[in-house]
Order: sequence, then structure tokens, then C-alpha cells
Amino acid sequence: MTTLSSKTAAPRSVSGWRSAQSKRILLTLLGWSVALVIFFPIFWMILTGFKTETAAIADPSLIFSPTLESYQDVHARSGYARFALNSVAVAFGSTFFALLIAIPSAYAMAFLPTKRTKGTLLWMLSTKMLPSVGVLVPIYLIFRDTGLLDTRTGLIIIYTLMNLPIVVWMLYTFFKDMPKDILEAGRMDGASTLQEVFFLLLPLTLPGIASTGLLSVILSWNEAFWSLNLTTSNAAPLTAYIASFSSPEGLFWAKLSAASTMAIAPILILGWMTQKQMVRGLTFGAVK
Repeated sequence: MTTLSSKTAAPRSVSGWRSAQSKRILLTLLGWSVALVIFFPIFWMILTGFKTETAAIADPSLIFSPTLESYQDVHARSGYARFALNSVAVAFGSTFFALLIAIPSAYAMAFLPTKRTKGTLLWMLSTKMLPSVGVLVPIYLIFRDTGLLDTRTGLIIIYTLMNLPIVVWMLYTFFKDMPKDILEAGRMDGASTLQEVFFLLLPLTLPGIASTGLLSVILSWNEAFWSLNLTTSNAAPLTAYIASFSSPEGLFWAKLSAASTMAIAPILILGWMTQKQMVRGLTFGAVK
């Protein structure tokens, strides 16, 4: 009986192993297929940037003679470095101020909640549901009267306010997952509120804060609506730089693709270099 049971168990274990392997292969193929579908437009844009305008319109094939003509024309037409510097200043500046406001706000909501805490969080999140065009006119008039039109300061203010609800929500989630016993131990040792935040809370939630900051940078870098409506030339970021290659005569596909590639390259490189920190921060507290 023992021999028969061992013989029947062996085929079952082999079949189970084969079934698990088949599922793993199918999931891998499905993941690669989804990734290819998502990233194919970016791949196509990069290839189109190395074509001439004629080839970009008339020849959609993947096999062609690459040329740097579009990149040379884009670089000669306008200063890429000035737009890139504006994007860096606005994206990182708005992220800094968003974190500066959100960290104490999330701390108070996570560790000193009141009856209105949940309502406040929901209200902050609901502001993201409002179409940006709905507040364009009053914000434009305020910026015009205060001299903030076409300035980096103006964009930093609007981007900070734009990302603040998401930043507060994410930090609130990270802080909420932190054991309160650690903070209570710090208070028993005589730590003040500032010492508690800087020496206990921030080091322990640094992955979450880093991923929140990276997300804020990405959102600010990709924002186009406010940059197109509140800037003209002095503070225009890379999103306005891309839009400048659209004219009444039509779209210059090759030049537009080259400009778009140059605009997204820095943020793609940043995302690739920090992907481990991003994943670690977004999964912070998920497994206990």
C-alpha cells in the first residue's frame, strides 16, 4: 500500500509542478504583452524622431535610414536647456513645498485625529475631481494682478496646490502604518514634537516619503494645462516646449517626436534609476 501511494503521489507532484510552471509562463507572457502595448507608443515616438518629415508621414515602417535632422532642427529652433531648467526648477520646487506642507499635516491627521479628519481627507481628495479649466479664469486673473504670470514662482505655487492632496493622502497612509509605540517611547524619553518627527518618524518612513516625492516630481514634470495657460516664454517648461512644434500649418511629426523624446528622457531616466525606491515606498507597510 505504501508503494502504491508513493507511486501515485509522484505523478501528482510532477503534474502540479508542470501546472505551476505553465501558469508562471502564461503570466510572464501576459505581463510582457501588456508592457509592450503600453510602451509601444513611446518606442514609436523615439523611432519617428530619427526620421525625416517626409518619411515620418509617408513611411510608417520600422525599417528606415536614421537621421539626426529633426534633432538638429529642434535644437536650432529654440533653446532646449532653458525649458529643461524651468521644468527642473518647477518640478522639484513644487515637490519640496508640497512635502513641507504635507508632512506636518499628515502627521497631525495620523497621530492626532479628530472627528473631522476623515471629512478633511475626503474634501482634499475631492478637489482633484474638479476640472482644471473650471478655475482657470480666477487663477489667471489673480496671477495677472499679482505679477505671477509667466514666472517660475507662479508655476511652483499652482503645482504645489495641485499635488498637495495626493501627497497628503500618501503620507497619511504611510504614517498611519507606523507603530505608535515607537513614538510613545520617544515621548517617554522626553522627545519634543519636532524631535519626534525628525528623529523618529521621518527616518522610519523615508521610503514612503521618497516615493511620494518622486510621484510629485513626475506629476509636475508632465503637467501641461497650467504651463500652457500661465506661461509664454520666460518660465515655460518642457510641456510648452513640445506644444510649440504644433502650428496652424499642421503637425511636424518628426520634429514633434524629437522634441517629445528630449522632454521625457530626463524623467524616464530618473524613474528608471529610482524604480526600486518607488516600488519599496509604494508597498511600504503592505506586508506586516
